[in-house]
Order: sequence, then structure tokens, then C-alpha cells
Amino acid sequence: MDKTVRGELQSLARLTAERVARHLVAAGRFVDEDPELALAHAVAARRLAPRVAGIREAAGIAAYQAGDWSAAIAELRAYHRMTGRQNHLAVIADSERALGRPAKAIDIFRSVDRSQLDTADAVELLVVASGARRDLGQEEAAVAMLQVRELTQDAPWAARLRYAYADALLGIGRTDEAREWFARAVEADEEGTTDAAERLLALDGVVLDDEEEDDEEKDEGENENADEEKADDEETG
Repeated sequence: MDKTVRGELQSLARLTAERVARHLVAAGRFVDEDPELALAHAVAARRLAPRVAGIREAAGIAAYQAGDWSAAIAELRAYHRMTGRQNHLAVIADSERALGRPAKAIDIFRSVDRSQLDTADAVELLVVASGARRDLGQEEAAVAMLQVRELTQDAPWAARLRYAYADALLGIGRTDEAREWFARAVEADEEGTTDAAERLLALDGVVLDDEEEDDEEKDEGENENADEEKADDEETG
């Protein structure tokens, strides 16, 4: 559990703090593999201690992962009010997009004090705002927004930014440039957090035919069954 959250839990009665801690640990454990279960644990923790900022943050993130966009916005805005931080604006903006309100996502981007964000959070908010422009049919503007100096910097967020830029370029038909930036996204994506490699292969005309692979596996299985039946016949014969 995060050290800051552990400190916040010290304000609670011991038994309550222990129950909350168990729920938060479970929420963190399941947030990727079972977001609904993670959200249930986070909500249980919030019921026990609604004034603990870290709990509201956990509930907001779990709600976002579970696709409960309205809850994600409400919880993360509460977290921001309680802490004075602005580190989840990209998640809030993306939730607005998911609710069909891209203009609100752009308003968040416009109104934020970027000096209050670290570079990773600022880049992610930029990517979301660019996507909101595309939602509104403003494809050229979406590309222009992403033409920032951070595109050429090597950092953990580089793959995500380059991928978004490549995808935006592809959306306006600038295929050669899109291919270049998908390739640069692949270079930066050491952990495979995007499907930039697959997108690059597709642009190069390389198609990974899953159906063909499935057919081959099916044929192999049928051949094995035929061999087994033949062996059985020989034994009984």
C-alpha cells in the first residue's frame, strides 16, 4: 500500500483502519484482472472512511477501469479537492469522452494550470484532448495538438505520445508519416504497452491471420485423432 495512504489511515480507529487496508489491498490486486471486484472493494473502503483522500483516489481509478465513468469523475474530483493535486485530470477527461462529452474533455485541457502537472500527466492529458478533437471531427487540429517537443524525447510516456500522433496522422491520410511514428513508438515501447508493432506490420501489408493458425491447429488435431483411431483399429483387429 502507498506510504501516503498508510499515513492517512492512522487517523482511523485501529479496527476500521485494518478493514479499510484489506479492501484497498484487494482493490489494487484486482484492478487490472477484475475491475468490477476491485471497484466493490474500493466502494466498501469508501463507506468505512469517505474522508480519506487515498480511498477516493482508489475508488476513482477502479471505477474508471470498470467503465463506471460518472463514478470515476466524481471520486477523482473529490480526491483533487481534498488534496489540491491535479494528477488524474487525464482520467477525468477521458471519462468525459466516454460519456459522449468530448467538449468537456477539451475544456479540462484548456483550463488546467500545466505548471501543476508533471510531464507524464501533462502528456497523457494532451493525448486525451487530441482524441477529443477527433471525436468532434477535428482531425487536423488533433494532429496539430500533438506536434510538441516531447515527441522526440526519450521517456516512459514517449511510446504513448508517439502512438497517438501516428494514429492521428493516419486519420488524415498521411500514411508515410504515420508509419514513421508507429516505428518510433515501437522503439520506445520496451514493455509492449501499445499495439504499435501490429499497426506497423499492418501498414507494411503483413497480416497475421489468426484464422489460418486456428485452421492449422484444427487440422493437426484431426490428424492426431485419425492416428489414434487407426491404432485402436489395429489393436482390436
